[in-house]
Amino acid sequence: MLQINHLYKNYGKFQAVNDLNLHIEKGDLFGFVGPNGAGKTTTIRMVCGLMPPTSGSIQINGIDALSNPKDIKKQIGYVPDFFGVYDNLKVTEYMDFYGSMYGMSSRDIAKISDDLLELVNLSDKKEVYVDTLSRGMKQRLCVARALIHNPALLVLDEPNSGLDPRSRKDFQLLLQRLAREDYTILISSHILSELADLCTSIGVINGGVMVQQG
Repeated sequence: MLQINHLYKNYGKFQAVNDLNLHIEKGDLFGFVGPNGAGKTTTIRMVCGLMPPTSGSIQINGIDALSNPKDIKKQIGYVPDFFGVYDNLKVTEYMDFYGSMYGMSSRDIAKISDDLLELVNLSDKKEVYVDTLSRGMKQRLCVARALIHNPALLVLDEPNSGLDPRSRKDFQLLLQRLAREDYTILISSHILSELADLCTSIGVINGGVMVQQG
């Protein structure tokens, strides 16, 4: 599903990512672990087409990410560490907005939105304004938004950042449910214990180098 080979990212003489190799199978829930500044977010931004690598290759679902940047974005659902929401929209309007960006019809958006909001336990919040949601609910809404176009790969960068313990547990249960639905997921964290019992495979990065995976 995701194949990264000999990936480098340099900022002048500083190597943020150094000869990184990574393979994630379809249906995997892959935990990308490392301390702050290890290169996790830089790698994720390159995977999502938000930042060009210095060298190396990235393939997602058989598509060369560097040669086909527009096509690759259709393959990815991305939830950044600091997610953006439009506070003056209702939950359904928020989903409509993002669905329209992918050229989806109103009928398809409505059907898929209903299914996704049920999946993330927000069915009772459809007509609620986004700015009234708790941080944990906003995070789950961002996951629903990231899945609206049925991407091949869901990428989450430090999704538990700023969540209280109950919201963290709820989010872990959501990820486990998504894994059972056969989504392929890449999730990053600097806390190994958050991912140890959750993921099917783990990769540990430090100083831009993948030091262990399995």
